Amino acid sequence: MKKITLPMNREEIGSLRAGDTVQLTGTIYTARDAAHKRLVAMIESNKPLPFSLKDAAIYYAGPCPAKPGQVFGSCGPTTSGRMNAYAPKLFDLGVQCTIGKGPLSKEVIGSIVENNAIYFCATGGAGALISKCVESAEIVAFGDLGAEAITRLAVRDFPAVVGVDSKGNNIVR
Repeated sequence: MKKITLPMNREEIGSLRAGDTVQLTGTIYTARDAAHKRLVAMIESNKPLPFSLKDAAIYYAGPCPAKPGQVFGSCGPTTSGRMNAYAPKLFDLGVQCTIGKGPLSKEVIGSIVENNAIYFCATGGAGALISKCVESAEIVAFGDLGAEAITRLAVRDFPAVVGVDSKGNNIVR
């Protein structure tokens, strides 16, 4: 298992291969469909974004409410294909990796290759385990969306598998 600190440098992204298992430590942002739609609308309207997309890691997830004493609630990955319409634009603007579950469209894979980015897969059904990797959480945008708000997470040893590497090799079909 490879230990990865986010953000990664581009050489590190290029060294990862589809199927590699990793543990991610650093900052990731949760964002699902509704948040992606709003982000792209802000981009198209030339409005300032709530966080920098440069070298960002976006986790396709919406957490359950945290129980007393927890930093973060259960937070498993959302089906990545639901973000296919938005992902290429975000990769073009600097997002370096996304985390989700399931296959991506050919257009998204092409954008990953073009932008020397990467797609990590998290294990569906492991939301409670994943939540234990979250050290802190702060809503940074769209709080009115509840669980679909964009939340900045500080994570340690977040388990994932490289689903699509920067060369387009793909284990998720």
